[in-house]
Amino acid sequence: MTSTETTPTTAPAKKQLTIKVFGVGGCGGNVVSQIHGADFGGAQLIVLNTDSQALAQCALPYKFNLGLKLNGGLGAGGDPERGRAAAEEDEVRLRELCTGVDMVFICAGLGGGTGTGAGPVLARVAKECGALSLAFVTLPFECEGPKRMRQARRGLEEFKSAADGVICLPNQKVFKLIDENTSVIETFSTTNELLAQGVRGIWQLVTRPGFINLDFADLCAVVRNRHSESSFATAEATGPHRAKEVVEKLLTNPLLDGGAALGEADALLVSLMGGPGLTMAEVNRVMEQINRQTENAHLMMGAAIEEGLGDRLTVTLVASRQCSHAADLPKGVEPGQPEPQPASRGGEDFDLLGSAIASKPVTRTAVAKPESERVAVAVAETGMEAMAPAPVATSRSWRSRKKAKAVHPELGLETVTTDPFQQSEPTRHNGVNLDVPTFVRRGMVMN
Repeated sequence: MTSTETTPTTAPAKKQLTIKVFGVGGCGGNVVSQIHGADFGGAQLIVLNTDSQALAQCALPYKFNLGLKLNGGLGAGGDPERGRAAAEEDEVRLRELCTGVDMVFICAGLGGGTGTGAGPVLARVAKECGALSLAFVTLPFECEGPKRMRQARRGLEEFKSAADGVICLPNQKVFKLIDENTSVIETFSTTNELLAQGVRGIWQLVTRPGFINLDFADLCAVVRNRHSESSFATAEATGPHRAKEVVEKLLTNPLLDGGAALGEADALLVSLMGGPGLTMAEVNRVMEQINRQTENAHLMMGAAIEEGLGDRLTVTLVASRQCSHAADLPKGVEPGQPEPQPASRGGEDFDLLGSAIASKPVTRTAVAKPESERVAVAVAETGMEAMAPAPVATSRSWRSRKKAKAVHPELGLETVTTDPFQQSEPTRHNGVNLDVPTFVRRGMVMN
């Protein structure tokens, strides 16, 4: 009698997510450097810049100089077009960095050259490689001038078109979080930390095991292909009433427009983290208060225990709103009207130039005369007329003949005669119509 041995079967291990965090440009590099100082294991941090000097000062091991052939390592000079061209020059390298990656975070400051121009290119490449592409960007302070703000707004729209989701922090809102004695260095450190918190909050949602768990598929279901713009905030509270206090801080946070962003959101991500003393009742109280503000939103939440938090309860919230087509239209354009075509980008005043080109009058055409008055007349390049045979027993005058228009062979220009000279005889010399410009009569090439 033989016995057969059976070997126990083990469930396949859960796939380890591949996550990369890119800092694009000066601001993006600073944000990623700030993330590097925190506990952010399992994600590769990479800095991309066109400025070789800024890269040399960055302490991170993974960094890449974009557009060396184009810019020579001197930066983009605040021109988004140069930043875009630099990224496109190294698109093969960007594709290599994004291949096989599950999630790509892109941190950038908008308004300058590299972050504004190269960031959307990276977002597009990441999506084409199959990664979930999330951008965390800042808009400039108002004191940085209207040109920089215009460039930032255009960059934000390009990010929203390229990335799965964009979390935007207007720097101007940071003034509500600081006082008049806060230094410039501390102010920008605050904006960097806010972006870092947003990245860290979503990263924790999908990587940290919790008693209310979320996985990568849940995040994709809410974010992928939405091309939305999001707001975010983080709050922390301690003590016996921390569940109530942490929500009150979120609802009064200027980054969420005093809670208005929650009411407008159609998708919500909530990450709760606490020490070993965090209870399910506290989680329920937090979510109950948030649900009252966002009854129609698709809600995704996770809760986890972090030993180092002790008595603290932290909540990170991302409110996403998918813009409607009417909201995306430029000011002054009513829904249903055709949206004006964008002008080719060419500098600070390209919007003004584009509107001038769009309003340029079309080529004028002469009004067609009744059939009874049409008589075919051909004009040779020499200007000589060829008369069509007149009807029998009919006296014809010069008024009954329609003069054909001389057309320039290269430019396609035609002569148009309007009142008060429409009924006058052309000026002729040796059979040549002198009313037609010389360069048109002779077909001269114009430079």
